[in-house]
Amino acid sequence: MSWIVGVDVGGTFTDFYAVSAENREIRVAKRPSTRDNPGRAVIEGLGELAEAGVPLGEVRRLAHGTTVATNAIIQRRGGRVVLITTAGFRDLLEIGRQIRPHMYDLYRDQPPPLVPRERRLEVEERITSGGRVVRPLGDAAVREAVDRLGDIEADAAAVCLLFSFQNPEHEARLGDAIRAARPGLRVSLSSEVQPEFREFERCSTTVLNAWLQPVMDEYMASLEAGLAERVPHARIGINQSNGGLMSPARARTLPVRTALSGPAAGVVGAIDAGDRSGPRDLITLDMGGTSADVSLVRDLKADVALERAVAGLPIRLPSIDVQTVGAGGGSIAWFDRDGLLKVGPQSAGADPGPACYGRGGTAPTVTDANLLLGRLSARGLLGGRMALDRERAAEAFADVAGELGYGAERAAHGVIGVVVANMVRAIRTISVERGHDPRDFTLVAFGGAGPLHARDVAAALGIRTVLVPEVPGIVCAQGLVIADLKEDFVLGRRVGLTAETAGELAATVAELAGRAEDWFGEEAVPDADREVELVFDARYVGQNFELRVPVAAGPPRVLDGLPGSGSIAGITARFFEVHDVAYGYHNPDDPVEVVNIRLTAFGRTRRDAAVGGAAGPAAPPVPDEVRPVWFDPHAPVDTPVFDRSRLRPGTEITGPAVVEQLDATTVVHPGDRARVDAHANLDLTLDGG
Repeated sequence: MSWIVGVDVGGTFTDFYAVSAENREIRVAKRPSTRDNPGRAVIEGLGELAEAGVPLGEVRRLAHGTTVATNAIIQRRGGRVVLITTAGFRDLLEIGRQIRPHMYDLYRDQPPPLVPRERRLEVEERITSGGRVVRPLGDAAVREAVDRLGDIEADAAAVCLLFSFQNPEHEARLGDAIRAARPGLRVSLSSEVQPEFREFERCSTTVLNAWLQPVMDEYMASLEAGLAERVPHARIGINQSNGGLMSPARARTLPVRTALSGPAAGVVGAIDAGDRSGPRDLITLDMGGTSADVSLVRDLKADVALERAVAGLPIRLPSIDVQTVGAGGGSIAWFDRDGLLKVGPQSAGADPGPACYGRGGTAPTVTDANLLLGRLSARGLLGGRMALDRERAAEAFADVAGELGYGAERAAHGVIGVVVANMVRAIRTISVERGHDPRDFTLVAFGGAGPLHARDVAAALGIRTVLVPEVPGIVCAQGLVIADLKEDFVLGRRVGLTAETAGELAATVAELAGRAEDWFGEEAVPDADREVELVFDARYVGQNFELRVPVAAGPPRVLDGLPGSGSIAGITARFFEVHDVAYGYHNPDDPVEVVNIRLTAFGRTRRDAAVGGAAGPAAPPVPDEVRPVWFDPHAPVDTPVFDRSRLRPGTEITGPAVVEQLDATTVVHPGDRARVDAHANLDLTLDGG
C-alpha cells in the first residue's frame, strides 16, 4: 500500500489528511500549531497519524501548505536585503504609486520599505521599451556593483533593472557576477521572479522574494530533515498561492509564491467537494481560529488575482483570489472609542487562545461566545481531548455584558452577529461588487469554525443552500492531497492583437512551451499527466488595466502553431466577452493589444472518480444528548446533538440540531434541513429554501 498526506499549518491548528492510494482509506489528525517552530507540529502530527494506523514508511507523497512566508511578512521578520537597480531608480520602493489605500486617514503612513536607502545600489545601464539596449552594462559597472555589495552585510540580493522583463541580459550578468563573488548570498532576479511590466510591483515582488529567502531556507532545511526521518520515501510538495504544488528547492528559490499557500489549498478542497456533490458555482467560507477566507468559484474554477497586498506590501503573482478578514474563533470582542462593539481583527490565536481554553487567555472571543450559547460542547474540541471551560468564558464576557446592559448569552449572541457581518461584508466584496448575485451560489463552509456560522452568513446573503464537507476542519489539508503540480510562466510582450502580429505571438508561445517542457522534465511529470493553459492579458489600446483572456487548454500539443492568423479573430471575440463581463460593454471597432502572455503547466494528480455510498433514506439518527442552545438572543431551545461519524448517507435531520465531529461543529437552525449525501458531505437547506 501507499499513502498520500496533506499537512496544512494554520494560525491555531495544524491539520493532517491522509488517504490510501489503493483503497481510499482515510485518516485525519489535528493538533495545536507551534508558533515558535511550525515544523515541530508537522513532525509531531505525523506521529499521531502513525498511531492512527498510517504506515509512515509507505507515504509516497506529502503536500504541505505553509504560513511561514505569510507570518514573516506580517511580523516583518525577514533577511537583510540589498537592492540593485538602474541608475535613477534607487527610490522606487518609496515612491511607489499615488494610490492612497486609506484616503481619509491623514495619520496612516505607508509601510517602510523592506530595503533602507543605504542598502540600495545603482548601476549605469539602460534598456528601453522593446528590450533595446540604450546604455550597455559595462564590465566596470558590474565590478563596482559587486565590490560595493561586498562592503554590505546582507543575506540576499534583489536585482531589478528597467525593462528586464523584455531583455534579461543585464540582470543575468549581474546575477552571475554576484553568485561568483559571494557564493553564500541568495540572489533574486526580477526577470526570474516575475518578468512583467509595472516597475514598482515587479521591484516590490522581487525584493519581497529575496527578503523571504533566508526565512524559507531555514524552515525548509529543518522541515526536510524531520520529514526525511519520518517519511523517508515521500516526495514533498509545497503549496503555492495559485493552488498548485512546487518542489522544496523551488520554494526556497521563490518563497514569495507561498504567501497565500493555506487559503489556496482550502479553495482547491472546496472545489473538489462541490465537484463530488453537484454544485458548480460556489462561494467558499474558510473560518479558522484567526481569520476567515472567502473566494468565488464559477463552474468549479476559482478566480485568479494577479496583484495582491500582504500586510501593505504589493505582490504581483498569479494567486487564487481569496479575500481575508480578521474573523476567526479566536477573534477578540472589544469596544472602540465610539462605544460600538467590534470583533477582531485582534485574535487570541492558539496561545493563550480563547478564555475557555484555560491557558491564560482572559479576553472574550468568538469561541467563548459559541460555548456560552451552547453551540459548542463543554466536552471540548478534538474529540474531547481539548476541554472547554464555560465558567472562564462567562468571566471573560462579564465586562462586555455589563457594557451592553445584557445577560452573558445575549451579549455573546451580539458578538456572533458582529463577526457574521464582517464575513458577509467580505463575501459581498467578491460577489455583489463584481456583478455576481450570491443567491445564485452554494456556500461551502469549512475550517474549524466555518460550519458554526455558515447558516447565519448564508441567511444574511439570501443564499439557501450550504455544503459542509465530510471533514470541514481539515479541508485545506484535503485540498493539498488532490492539488496538482503547477508552474506559471509569463513573458511581457506589448503587441497588437492582429493577423499581422500572429507570427510574433506564436514565437512567444513557442518559447513558453519550451520552458514548460523543461519543467515537466525536471519534475518528472509523466506524459499522460501533462496539461497546459494559455492565457493572454489583453486590453484596448489606451486602457490602464488588462483582462485575462483564455486562449487554449489541454495537453501540450494544443499549443502547436498558436496563435495562427485564423485564430486571432476568435481570441479577439473572447476578449470582447471577458470585457462584457467586467465592464458591461465592448467596442468591436477599437484596437486590442496583448501585454502579457501566460502559460500555466500542470502535472495532474491522478485521483479516482468520485464514488459515493448509497444515498437512499436512512434510519432516523439517535442523538447523543440534548442540551439548551441559543439560536436567538431571547431564549434557548432544547437541541439534540448528533455524532457525525454515525450519520449514514441519506440521513436527514430537521433543525434545531447540532452535529459534532473531531474537527468542527455544524449548527442546524430551527426549520432548516440537513441531509448527508452520497459522498458524506452535509447539505443544508435553509428554512423556506
